[in-house]
Amino acid sequence: MNEISIAVPYPDNPAAQVLARYRRFQQVAGSAAGHPELSVDIAGFRRYRGDWIGTVLTPWFIHLLLLPGGGELWRDLADGERLRVGFPAGDLDMLSEHADDADVPRSFFCPILAPVTELAGQDAALTAAMDALAVLFDLPFAPLPAATAPRPPVDRRGFFRRLAGRT
Repeated sequence: MNEISIAVPYPDNPAAQVLARYRRFQQVAGSAAGHPELSVDIAGFRRYRGDWIGTVLTPWFIHLLLLPGGGELWRDLADGERLRVGFPAGDLDMLSEHADDADVPRSFFCPILAPVTELAGQDAALTAAMDALAVLFDLPFAPLPAATAPRPPVDRRGFFRRLAGRT
């Protein structure tokens, strides 16, 4: 059985730690099969229900990240387990990730886009990352079911249709 260690909440915005971790990752990986015009960046880190949510952009992918902030979303789950997170647009499943990294040892992530080879460059990638966050925090197109009924999960196809501005 996997031993689960308690994640220490970030009292302040963890964007700098996320940036440091993924820049180290990029240095080690080099340009191996990634988008040659993209570099590591972060976008939109903010508190959501007491925890931290934001996006990380790399030459290989754009991910939504959830980090502990002492709020109600974070759960200490084993590496690879799923956490369903409720957003205004609907529920989204995120995967637990453990890393041997002092800056970001624990996180939950959800792939937004991989590979990122179709993006025109850094500005387009940052726009895609911010648009993904905007879609999650938009109110859904249809009214939510009654408060006692679970909200339907956001499927990847529907998420990207909304991101592209199509219903």
